[in-house]
Amino acid sequence: MAIERVREYFKKYNMEERIREFDVSSATVELAAAALQCKPERIAKTLSFVVDEQPILLVTAGDAKIDNAKYKAQFSAKAKMLTPDEVEEKIGHTVGGVCPFGVNEGVTIYLDKSLKRFETIFPACGSSNSAIELTIEELETYSGYKEWVDVCKNWT
Repeated sequence: MAIERVREYFKKYNMEERIREFDVSSATVELAAAALQCKPERIAKTLSFVVDEQPILLVTAGDAKIDNAKYKAQFSAKAKMLTPDEVEEKIGHTVGGVCPFGVNEGVTIYLDKSLKRFETIFPACGSSNSAIELTIEELETYSGYKEWVDVCKNWT
């Protein structure tokens, strides 16, 4: 189970106890916000794409939407999301629990600047009923991200 993989990942940093599991689903931004009793925009949603046949993850604010023109300018490719089966195979998590922690080798992670307006955010932890609260600095440290990007709209 992917949450155990994420728990092992955070164990290296003595942070596994910070993972929260819920009795309800947190598989969507709205459900996660309800489970955490926070605003939806503070949910760090992780979207799975393919660029040049390589999987990438984009971590964005809960209220942000992909801007196709910005995406194409950043990655020199049209935004193509992975199918649910491809997500599990290529990323190592299932849809609803995708996060930038404990992912498969070869997955490149990008953080969208829509997240920078918050002190803390809540990414999932590998299952459809988990999350962890992280500062932006902690997200940078533990996600293994490549770079900050600006590929979203509707959040400003």
